[in-house]
Amino acid sequence: MSNPTIITCALTGAGDTVGRSPAVPVTPKQIADQAIDAANAGAAVVHIHVRDPATGAPSVEFELYAEVVERIRGASTDVIINLTSGPGSLYAPDGLRLQPAPGVNPPMTPQQRLDHILKLKPEICSLDVATLNFGRIAMVNLVSDLEFMGRTISDAGIKPEIEVFDLGHIRLAKHLLEIGVLKAPTFFQFCLGVSWGAPAQADVLQLMRSMLPSGALWSAFGISHDQFKIAAAACELGGHVRVGLEDNLYIAKGKRAGNNAELVEEAARIVMRHGSRPASPSEARKLLLGS
Repeated sequence: MSNPTIITCALTGAGDTVGRSPAVPVTPKQIADQAIDAANAGAAVVHIHVRDPATGAPSVEFELYAEVVERIRGASTDVIINLTSGPGSLYAPDGLRLQPAPGVNPPMTPQQRLDHILKLKPEICSLDVATLNFGRIAMVNLVSDLEFMGRTISDAGIKPEIEVFDLGHIRLAKHLLEIGVLKAPTFFQFCLGVSWGAPAQADVLQLMRSMLPSGALWSAFGISHDQFKIAAAACELGGHVRVGLEDNLYIAKGKRAGNNAELVEEAARIVMRHGSRPASPSEARKLLLGS
């Protein structure tokens, strides 16, 4: 078989999915339990947001992150923890100004967006190298903010997962690599099908792969019904895959997934059909971190 394939499971996200599926984990215990189950199903990495336990709304409370991380680290799994740095970057229009987007976390400084990461020291954290229209709101990541965040993450010994949503974002990430903000070997996550980013198509995925710096590892995911299509395309092109309830609520057409582990199990079957196998956390560490 070829080299093992890393499966990342994005557990809950910060979208308005809680009201659309009871499977989306909300409390720290639910998120941690689904992380452990996802690891047992074949995920080597779990990507973590947190939510208000009472309302299900997205949250940035440190105590919630800490409880999730402590529960996972206290379990009999060595799954790699990947904490988000995304909250605090979403804005909505208000006349000539951008204002905090309703229903999401308010704007945060780059330092605030990293506080929980620097305290909890995960092995990986996300870094959205992207500014784009995100549906009817805008995700804004200024180059100066990315320079600060990239250097701070690297100086803390944490591996950034470079999330890119379109071709120009790869160009910006390569610039950050050239000026020393990011360090090789890089790990990219292609985020496809998000409005209004790159479409979830195999030819787009192939083009994005061709733009990567030498030696980069990459993974990809598609939103909603494109999740498993992009997982298969990523396998065909030699990449890694991401699934999870953050990105998709369905295990099959018209059938909601009961939990994250179901989505990971399907991803594992796709990986196996393409002649590979799910990477263990230790194998993923060697690929991503060299350790």
